[in-house]
Order: sequence, then C-alpha cells, then structure tokens
Amino acid sequence: MLPVFHNTLDFARQQDEDDPLQNFRHRFLFPQHKDREVVYLTGNSLGLQPKSVRTALEQELSDWAMLGVEGHFHATTPWWKYHAPLQAPLAHIVGAQPHEVVAMNGLTVNLHLLLATFYQPTAGRFKILCEAGSFPSDDYALETHVRMRGLKPEDTIIEVAPRQGEQTLRPEDILEAIRAAGQSLALVMFAGVQYYTGQVFDMKSITFAAHQVGAIACFDLAHAVGNVPLALHEWNVDCAAWCSYKYLNSGPGGVAGVYIHEKHAMNKDLPRLAGWWGYDEQERFAMKKGYRPSEGAQAWQLSNAPVLLMAAHKAAIDIFEEAGMENIRAKSEILTGFLEFVIRDVAGSRVQIITPSNPAERGAQLSLFVEKNGRAVFDYLMAHGVMLDWREPNVIRTAPVPLYNSFEDVWRFGEALKNALAQ
Repeated sequence: MLPVFHNTLDFARQQDEDDPLQNFRHRFLFPQHKDREVVYLTGNSLGLQPKSVRTALEQELSDWAMLGVEGHFHATTPWWKYHAPLQAPLAHIVGAQPHEVVAMNGLTVNLHLLLATFYQPTAGRFKILCEAGSFPSDDYALETHVRMRGLKPEDTIIEVAPRQGEQTLRPEDILEAIRAAGQSLALVMFAGVQYYTGQVFDMKSITFAAHQVGAIACFDLAHAVGNVPLALHEWNVDCAAWCSYKYLNSGPGGVAGVYIHEKHAMNKDLPRLAGWWGYDEQERFAMKKGYRPSEGAQAWQLSNAPVLLMAAHKAAIDIFEEAGMENIRAKSEILTGFLEFVIRDVAGSRVQIITPSNPAERGAQLSLFVEKNGRAVFDYLMAHGVMLDWREPNVIRTAPVPLYNSFEDVWRFGEALKNALAQ
C-alpha cells in the first residue's frame, strides 16, 4: 500500500531517510548543472554510469596489457567465457533459468536472430501480431523479415491500437485480436513495456493466448528489463530480447541479451543463424566443419564477447544483484506514485498523464502529454537542471529510477514543472 503523500520537501527527505536503497544513489555519477547534481529522470533512455564501471574497465585493460591474447583464458574474468558469470544474475532479473539467457550483441541484432528462428511462416500460418506504435526498430525488423519471406507487410502484420480517444491498450483487446487471428497467427511480438506510454503489458496472458492458437510469443523487453517484475520461464514465454543501457545502466550501446525458453534452447534441431561462438564450447577450438550448437541460449551467440562492454555490463548487473529486484520494484511503486501525486498537485489539468495509474500496469515511467507549449515546457526544464526525454508530438517522458533517484529529486522536479508552466 502506498503511503499518504505530501508535496513538501520535508516529506521527500523523510522518505529518503527511510529508504532502504538510499545508499545505492551514491554509487552512480550524476551530470552537473551549476555545481549541483541534475534531477536525472531519463533512465528509461540511458541509465547513469555506475562508479564501479571505471574500475572494471581498468581491470580488463590491465589484463589486456599484461596478458595479450592469453587474456582469453587467464584474465581475471577469462574472456572466452565472459558471458557465463552474467547468466545467473540476468536470469534473476528476467525470471528465467541461467541456461535460458545470454548477454550478447545489440537489441535489434538479437531480434533478428530470434525472428530467424521463431518466425517460420507457412501458407496457412504466417501472420504477426504486435502493438501499434511500437518502437521503430521492432517495426523495421518485422517488416524486413516478412519481405524476405516473399510476403507483404500490409497482408501479414496485424497492429493492435488503442480505442478511439484512448492512449493505452485494453488487455482484453489484445487477447481478442489474438483469438481473432486464430490459426493464421505465427508470431505475437509485443513490447513488455510500451516505450511511449509506459504501459506494462500482461505478458503472461498474452503468451497463454498466443499458445492457445498455436503461435509463438516473443517480447521486446527494452523498457521492461530491470524495471518491472518478470517471470519469463514461469509464464512460458518462448523468447525475448532486451538492451542493457536503460534501467540496467550498462552504458551507451551496451551489450544486449536474449531469453529462449529451455524447450527451444535445448532443441538443437531448430533453424538459426549460426556463428563460431555458438558452437559446442567443448569442441569450439577444434575448428571442425559442420555446426554443432552449444547447450541453451548461448547457442545463438555469433561472435566472441566485446569484453570492455561486457565489463561495464557486469559492473552494473552486480549492483542489481546486491539491491535485489524485489526491493527495486517496491521502491519503484512508491517513487512513481509520489511523482504522479506531485505532477497532479502542481499541474492539475494542464498536464495529462497518459501512463496507467494502476501500479501493476506501469513501471518507473510517467509519460506527460502537455497539449499547450509542450516543447517550451521541456526546454525550460532541461535549461534548469532537469534531464528528461521528449517524444513528438507533445509528450515528456519522466523516469524515476529507484536505484539512484530520490524522493527529493521528485520534489525538485515538481517545483521546476510548476515554474515551467507559469512561464
């Protein structure tokens, strides 16, 4: 249950004093504005840098300098298996078995790899269902896979849109669209959290509905991973991909990841795009002809890991392991609730929050529709030390990240928003 909120500095500071995660804030580096930390509310676009990243990178640079190529086997974290120590903590974050996850590539590369395996259209089962207004990379990936198979996107891709006059999708409309597509549906590919509105989709129900009609359920978790509770294995999700530079704080262009349910991950007969690093690791260096996949999700790897990026990723994930996803989520619900209260208190009807009010239907994000002079409001906030994210036509995305944002940050944002609207 959320506390009774008060839009005062004293209330915010008391909440910070009582916050069990308060000390994690000091493990991140904040941009500065006029010799003061900015109010950084854009972790849904790029998370802050953990202070431990520099030490992690210096360790790998030292191993490279001292060991050269032998670092693959004798570095502090041997490079040839750098993905291995990340599997268990990533599995905790996404609710999976360790052999079902692997850190690799970038998000869109991973989506293409998953589509190559899991989108296998036939004459009767070829359609794909997704949300309207999905992130452009998802649109482009789906469009190109459809065209490469000789199909037309307009005949193949079904987009589920909000009802007239509504900003978010009703869960029942998604499930009805799946049922209506029926046996023609090959793949359901949805976001876990809609990037524009911040709506969390019911991945468990979507997966069940997809399986009821014989389709594969795949999710883009770019805005969900490290943000909302996930139980991919329990929900029987077939596959998923995510990036690591938003809520996971692993750096710009950081190493992404995939989840593949063990019923698929352990099936070595599945079609896939193969590379050397996905070959059976017991015989990888024998350089034999004929592809033999590794066990689990790591069989979808193509190339050896980019170690410097992986080092930053590991440093960030270690913080998640220490904090615990349950604790992060508990604070997230209160912090986002306080942000909603502050916005309504200072803005009233001048700002429409298009993200659902139900905590179960949102993560650490509120999207604000500012109908009048929205860009001017955003520019004022940015100029006064509040870092946010702008999305056309009139939406300001705010993300109070529980690992490093404080309740005082939220109060400061409210004061700045009040001043911006007064302008």
